[in-house]
Amino acid sequence: MKSRQLLANIPSTARLWITLSAILVGFLACQSINRTVLTVPQTAGAEFVGSEDCLLCHEDVGHNFSTTAHARLMVDEDTGLELGCESCHGPGSLHSMEGEGRHLIHNPRRNAETCLQCHMDVQGQLALPHSHPVAGGQVTCVDCHDPHGDSDAELMADGILMPEMASCTECHPAQSGPFVFEHEAGRDGCTVCHDPHGSVNAKMLKVGNANLCLQCHFTEQRSNALMIGGVDHTGFGFIQQGTCWTAGCHEAVHGSHVNGSLRF
Repeated sequence: MKSRQLLANIPSTARLWITLSAILVGFLACQSINRTVLTVPQTAGAEFVGSEDCLLCHEDVGHNFSTTAHARLMVDEDTGLELGCESCHGPGSLHSMEGEGRHLIHNPRRNAETCLQCHMDVQGQLALPHSHPVAGGQVTCVDCHDPHGDSDAELMADGILMPEMASCTECHPAQSGPFVFEHEAGRDGCTVCHDPHGSVNAKMLKVGNANLCLQCHFTEQRSNALMIGGVDHTGFGFIQQGTCWTAGCHEAVHGSHVNGSLRF
């Protein structure tokens, strides 16, 4: 009864829009799609030949490819053509006939746009103030990711397909160690603290202040003392001086050779 009274008080035009919106929401909710939709790179005059043709020469690359999500990409339900390799590399008939015709096939290593047409969330992250220079071509997706991964689990796990530390330290060797006094966070990988696709914070940090460290380092409030790692951090205003790594306390955040408190 109350709901009817409420509806009666709503203008007829508003009721019409509410009804139409409800129908639209219901229609969209009933729609589903069982394939990935993408714009496949094109090569003039080339036709799709299927992944089996690719594997005749690239057996090493395709050994475990069939178990990944990339292998299940297709053009449409009508043809049922499973693109697999060609969903990212484009139609391969001319390349296959040429043998070594690299110019007749698309290579995502040279152009990140092939990856970003599907991974649009990453495209947004790369536009943030601090990110890897993918747009400038200095870094590409496959420098860190292996699109021919062993399984869907590897394909989806934090987006990191190559061993994480290995892929990061290829470009950042100074952070790889070994250190006399290591930062335990490094055992879990760089993405514990950094967002590799982009961040609003300098150094691509997930958090730009001391809260980044306090996610792991236990804090305890004792009367007027803030205890972090068993040390009183209130006496000299440590926290007020800046972040843990800029306040002159723990500058060697990746590890130190001289101090267990991660100092230079």
